[in-house]
Amino acid sequence: MNAKKVTSYVIRLILWTLVIAFFFWAISENMFGKIFEEPGKFMELLGRHLELVSISAGLAILTSVPLGILITRPSFRRSEWLIVNIANLGQTIPSLAVLALAMGFLGIGLKAAIVALYIYSLLPILQNTIAGLDSVRPEMKDAAKGMGLTPAQVLFKIELPAAASSIIAGIRTAVVLNIGTAALAYLIGGGGLGVWIFTGIQLFDNQTLISGAVPVTMLAVLVDLLFRGIEYLLVPKGIRLSRKSAMESV
Repeated sequence: MNAKKVTSYVIRLILWTLVIAFFFWAISENMFGKIFEEPGKFMELLGRHLELVSISAGLAILTSVPLGILITRPSFRRSEWLIVNIANLGQTIPSLAVLALAMGFLGIGLKAAIVALYIYSLLPILQNTIAGLDSVRPEMKDAAKGMGLTPAQVLFKIELPAAASSIIAGIRTAVVLNIGTAALAYLIGGGGLGVWIFTGIQLFDNQTLISGAVPVTMLAVLVDLLFRGIEYLLVPKGIRLSRKSAMESV
């Protein structure tokens, strides 16, 4: 076992120890009491949080993946700089400012929060889609064309399967960021678990704060694991094995 693996195992052990210690403290101090005292309210806030994330992230996926495919086509390659920089505005501008701008145009409520989160989610998916498609070796595409495949067939049978890992990683990053950022939707009347987080901060009530913050964290971890599973199912086995061997050789 090399030094990198030993270091990795030690770090994981420390992190798991801290997580277990935190939950032991939180449960012993009844820090999740708010969830059990108001289960209906918790499910309402969780449902709104999931609604914010699923709609905004879904729209971002439907926008960024096709746009990334379009940009990587030779006829539209020149537009890459412009489109990527426009999408980059969503990440460059602080998330609170994006929420404020959305509120200025759409008012307070769910619509403004969804638009702000949508804008914030565009760049990671777009960049990873472009990077994934650009990473496909030219000889693979040339061989496919030589076999008589049409450009559409080359895209769906060669390019997208080879780029699937990168694209899913971008989606995973965007959705996980979205889950955390969605807590800020409370500030413009969007609801979600941010209601308990900010109420706990304002009232110096750790029970309310933790009852909102920990579910957001756990939701982000579960979604990350879900997308890793989707990546495992969608990415061809040969590509996964070659990538694993390349990482181990580093």
